[in-house]
Amino acid sequence: MKLTVVLLLALPLAAQSASPDASVTFNKQIAPIIYQNCSSCHRPGEAAPFSLLSYTDVAKKARTIAKVTTAHIMPPWKAEPASYPYRDERRLTDDQIALIKKWVDAGTPEGDAADKMDPPKFASGWQLGEPDLIIEMPVSYHIPADGPDIYRNIAVPLGLTEDKWITAIDMKPTARSVVHHVLYFGDGSGRVHEKPQQGDQPGFSGMSAGGASLPLGGWAVGAQPQFFPEGLALHVPKNTDFVVQYHFHPDGKPEVEKSLIGFYFAKQPPTRKLTRIQMPPDYSLFSGLDIPAGDKDFVIHDSYTLPVAIDAVGVNAHAHYLARQMKMTATLPNGDVKTLLWIKDWDFAWQDKYFFQQLELLPAGTRLDSEIHWDNSTDNPRNPRNPPVPVSWGEQTTDEMGSISLVAVAHDESELPILGGDVRARERKLQREKMRSDPALAAKVRALFQQ
Repeated sequence: MKLTVVLLLALPLAAQSASPDASVTFNKQIAPIIYQNCSSCHRPGEAAPFSLLSYTDVAKKARTIAKVTTAHIMPPWKAEPASYPYRDERRLTDDQIALIKKWVDAGTPEGDAADKMDPPKFASGWQLGEPDLIIEMPVSYHIPADGPDIYRNIAVPLGLTEDKWITAIDMKPTARSVVHHVLYFGDGSGRVHEKPQQGDQPGFSGMSAGGASLPLGGWAVGAQPQFFPEGLALHVPKNTDFVVQYHFHPDGKPEVEKSLIGFYFAKQPPTRKLTRIQMPPDYSLFSGLDIPAGDKDFVIHDSYTLPVAIDAVGVNAHAHYLARQMKMTATLPNGDVKTLLWIKDWDFAWQDKYFFQQLELLPAGTRLDSEIHWDNSTDNPRNPRNPPVPVSWGEQTTDEMGSISLVAVAHDESELPILGGDVRARERKLQREKMRSDPALAAKVRALFQQ
């Protein structure tokens, strides 16, 4: 044992660790990290406030980059590692974070020109490449400087002369600071765009999107556009109207919104249909979301047992400022527990979608469990009110809501009607029971859909 210790002490320091004295330069070690994980957003025309496409760009922001990567604020990726790995993770390794810090501490050396790599080239101003179809909202919507949150539906014909299958949708808001989130809907009748405008602004109010019944996803603050996995897409019939349901949150100065939206179409029809299992349903509207002032850990649980086997595609979550943790697990029939999503530090500003690297089989009888934690105390740095006040479900950003959604396909496509029918029956049962027992909530729900 003494000999071993002596030998270790006799070794050069570099042999005892991962070459701590080796120089770290931008050209050799840092550029690949930045270009792969940061530049797609940090470039002209994207949401990030500055570009990271050159040594000069990165050196100017070096200390900020070291600080936010060490704190795991950037790159924006809130989900913890799950039982099934996610596709397109933007999570830096501990070694990468340490390299960035070491480079900054060394004075941000550029390095040998022979090691220099070209910055990434983007074929289009769109993150996923040039869309197959681009539409622009027909008229600008003017958001006032102050006042309550605004929900507004704006419809536009897609002009499709044949059925299409959407593999991705990307959105470019012109007023990102006030667009809280949007939901996309399709209307197969092609008539929603003829609905009369309400007031002196384009579009119309109401949560029903004018009767458009085909959900096509949405966009939220911090979300990155992604393609569905190969072979999966959303069907859009010809002559469909596209409805964007905006949620605007005034931020103290007038803004003008006139989005561009890009559509990416599959080359051929998919053989499997996507479905969504939302837990709790309706973003917890019928789940007793009523958070007392000062409550540090208000929790809502939900459970659902799969009637048929599914292949899990991905998972996403939504809530407002008070949420702190979001978790969904799957307990298999053999008792094994799999984590599908766990966000330990929910941030309203980063609401992403998490696709699994491959479809993951969850057998019939698997129990899905979700739990959402809210903190309505002064200890929550994101609490919009100080001192805290009681908060319940509502549309305003300073209200609350919350759910986790599992996107999936039936493992046996012939069993999709069983799955879809069971999910809808569960949701309707919860709605009926809660509205019977809570007349005030029933009136609130009717008002939401009759605006």
